[in-house]
Amino acid sequence: MPTLRLALCQVNPTVGDLSGNAALIREWTRRAADAGAQLVAFPEMMLTGYPVEDLVFRRSFVAASKAALERLAADLAADGLGDLPVLVGYLDADGPPQVSGDAEPGHGARNAAALLHGGGTVATYFKHHLPNYGVFDEDRYFVPGNMLTVVRIGGVDVALTICEDLWQAGGPFAAARQAGVGLVLNINGSPYELNKDDIRLPLVRRRAAEAGATIAYVNMIGGQDELVFEGDSMIVTADGTLLARAPQFVEHLLVHDVELPEATPRADDDAELADALRVVRRTVGSVPAAPAGPAVTGGVIEPVADEAEVWQALVLGLRDYVNKNRFPSVVLGLSGGIDSAVCAALAVDALGADRVVGVSMPSQHSSVHSREDAADLAKRTGLDYRIEPIQPMVDTFLANMSLSGVSVENLQARVRGVILMALSNQEGHLVLTTGNKSELAVGYSTLYGDSVGGFNPVKDVWKTLIWRLATWRNGDAARRGETAPIPENSIGKPPSAELSPGQLDSDTLPDYDVLDPILIGYVDGDLGRDGLVESGHDPAVVDRVLRMVDTAEYKRRQSAPGTKISMKAFGRDRRLPITNRWRENG
Repeated sequence: MPTLRLALCQVNPTVGDLSGNAALIREWTRRAADAGAQLVAFPEMMLTGYPVEDLVFRRSFVAASKAALERLAADLAADGLGDLPVLVGYLDADGPPQVSGDAEPGHGARNAAALLHGGGTVATYFKHHLPNYGVFDEDRYFVPGNMLTVVRIGGVDVALTICEDLWQAGGPFAAARQAGVGLVLNINGSPYELNKDDIRLPLVRRRAAEAGATIAYVNMIGGQDELVFEGDSMIVTADGTLLARAPQFVEHLLVHDVELPEATPRADDDAELADALRVVRRTVGSVPAAPAGPAVTGGVIEPVADEAEVWQALVLGLRDYVNKNRFPSVVLGLSGGIDSAVCAALAVDALGADRVVGVSMPSQHSSVHSREDAADLAKRTGLDYRIEPIQPMVDTFLANMSLSGVSVENLQARVRGVILMALSNQEGHLVLTTGNKSELAVGYSTLYGDSVGGFNPVKDVWKTLIWRLATWRNGDAARRGETAPIPENSIGKPPSAELSPGQLDSDTLPDYDVLDPILIGYVDGDLGRDGLVESGHDPAVVDRVLRMVDTAEYKRRQSAPGTKISMKAFGRDRRLPITNRWRENG
């Protein structure tokens, strides 16, 4: 049986950076060539970054993507890499992009893959299955392909597929079996969700069995606005054997020698395959010779524990949002509580202590232990720590306005927001807001106060998970012989906004171990009132919680972006009307 040395390049592109992404492709192709690769694959829309969203509608961007692909093919040849087949995702179009419905039927923008070889493009594939759920709007942007591209490389027939093609039964993978291929390359921009890695391997195994072929799955890593991609690239044989698996959340070159069945003569170019697909066959004339020496194996990296996985996702999402948008540093309020402590630790892990400013903004209601806990966190992490008392500013407002009760509480939060934004304007920091998903769900925040900021690292993290993450991060530091970043007092004390004497979150909200399961069922699971009550939740508490969630939509619509880690993040996944009189509890 022929052997192909595959190289899966799990890398971190940036949307719109065509020249930078092309440089990455050249750099990692060189690494793959140095490792003796005979076939190289990069992620979905690698050349443009993913997702490009409404950039699809700019004809100049589509034209730039196609031109960049041509330059890349020529540059690879000029680099001495022209004999190495390289699969690259990019944005293409046959006919004009879909602008105001001006595209011809069946023509328009394409989520595409090109196999580059010999200074040009030898084969092209257009994504067949277009996801249109959750964060995906690909029916809005792309026209589906109706051809299965099969390329003969080194004596092996290789089918080209893209991301969602893998997630749907039938279609390209059933067609690949009919076409008699030995290998299916699947390039991906598959966003992270907690436990998705547990689903991915069984899914790849099912498609490998369906195709009767080995699958090489390559996924990008990196943050893009609210999405984060974790990699987890792998190679799985037709019988389900996991040959190699890459680590999560890091760039990685996965190189593995794969034995594959030798291609046989076929005469089915005009045959209609599964899902009305037709096969297009191409041949790569020559590839680098099989390297001498023992077989190369890529190794199998096992996924990490949930808390470690989420922490890595949040760190990567924050780092890339800050760096790709060219912010020099971040600033956040340090209350001494658990949420700001976790956000500060994430920021230090993502950017380094020298790029993180933490500001304690005590009022007359701030407890001594909260001030001490904020200072303790700053000492543990080494971030730039500042103290800006807010009481004189609050008193000035109160001397000129007659306010009481919640208005005074909100005033304190808004003064803090003004301080953080002033530091942002003065020094160029990105303001991080620190409200968790539980608070966002029930509207337990002050607009233009504690909700102020340009990015929220824990926007999609339930409060109960915040505590678990803090405990895990401190334990991880202990295992490595390092100082735990988060004070134990911040983890153990009852949560409080400290905007009035003796205030606790539990004065307004159910305890979080009661609240979060209701929220998870309602928000993530789309359970209605009856379903939540049938699950064992107290009807009166359910009614109270659902009322808070439903009336807080206008606040959530104004919240900062933040890294998505769940199946149903606010914003991209959960889209409800603000003006809405439907209520689950009547």
